[in-house]
Amino acid sequence: MPGDCAPHSLPFYDPHCHRCDRLSGFLRQVKADYPAYACLPVPPLGPFDAPLLIAGLAPGLHGANASGRPFTGDGAGPLLFGTLFALGLAERPQPVRIDDHPSTLRADDGLELRRCRISNAVKCLPPANKPLPAEVRTCNAFLAAEIAAMPKLRVIVALGRVAHDAVLLALRERPASRRFAHGAEHVVAGLTLIDSYHCSRYNQNTGRLTPPMFRAVFERAREHIGDA
Repeated sequence: MPGDCAPHSLPFYDPHCHRCDRLSGFLRQVKADYPAYACLPVPPLGPFDAPLLIAGLAPGLHGANASGRPFTGDGAGPLLFGTLFALGLAERPQPVRIDDHPSTLRADDGLELRRCRISNAVKCLPPANKPLPAEVRTCNAFLAAEIAAMPKLRVIVALGRVAHDAVLLALRERPASRRFAHGAEHVVAGLTLIDSYHCSRYNQNTGRLTPPMFRAVFERAREHIGDA
């Protein structure tokens, strides 16, 4: 997969993970309803030597769960990839479709990331897009291993409160020690954690998150990682 240069045998990702019974059962159900969808734990995207990690929530039903690539195929992707492209952090502003079906997004469309990497707090699609706290904790070992394996990591952008808390857990910090707030910056374990409202279509449609608000977060992240 373009942009994902790490082997899937490393401990940050398990394509055959069945640790959460509820999520595994839900994936089987969705696969029966949508046979063309990937319906697997979604691997991270981007180079391991990136100084910036973007932590999302979980795959969307008709987005990453279908395409097998983070933020690809749903309403959140265009704002995220478009913002990254505008700031020189992505090769393309959006994926290339063969048609309107999420599973036909091209894996060779050139959408590679520069100096940033995308992962999720939970790698499997949760019912109603809401993972249980126990599922976040179970999946957190993968996020912790990924953070530890990134040698040049300096900044993490957390998209939403669940991702914020998951990053703190991965860094062995209590969530109460750093309160989530859009645009807030925290120094944790030598890293800069920047919070943003999630770029979901709901947040965009309600005006909770606007493109300028979202871009401002990534402009700050871009300043922190510099040009080196």
